[in-house]
This record gives sequence, C-alpha cells and structure tokens, in this order.
Amino acid sequence: MSGAEQGPKIKYGESAPKLDKAQLQFMKLIEEQNLDRVQKLKRIRRNNLLTAGALGVSVLAIYGYSIFSVQQEKFLDDFEEPKKITTN
Repeated sequence: MSGAEQGPKIKYGESAPKLDKAQLQFMKLIEEQNLDRVQKLKRIRRNNLLTAGALGVSVLAIYGYSIFSVQQEKFLDDFEEPKKITTN
C-alpha cells in the first residue's frame, strides 16, 4: 500500500502529546481485548478447518466405498439374453 492509501504519516518527535495514566490504561485494555479477540478468531478458524477436513475425508470415504462396492457387483456379468424361440 502506498502512503496515500494509508493516510499522511505524522512525525511527532519531541512535540508528541503526553498521554495521561487513564489514556494509557485504556490503550492497554483495548490491546488486551484485541488480543483476546484474535485468539478467539484463531481458535474458531482452527475448528472450522478441522471440521472441513473431517467432512472432506468423510465424503471421499463414502465416494471410495461406493465405487468399490459397485465395482464388485457381478450379477450383470452373468446375465444371458433369453434365447429367441423360433416357430416354424
């Protein structure tokens, strides 16, 4: 991203505004809440990936079993056409 998209950069240097104790505590509280939120989102993402993996494996297992079981069916292989009866 370029500087124009992020907004202007402000360099305070020595003229930076001093934050009082209440503002620092509020910033710390917000940071803790943000870290908790990030941890919760990571846990949810991990659980979603595990669920997706389990469902994918289940689908592939059912598909594989279906192909395997249909492949073993031989009842149509022994099928003989009925002989035509010719009447003279």
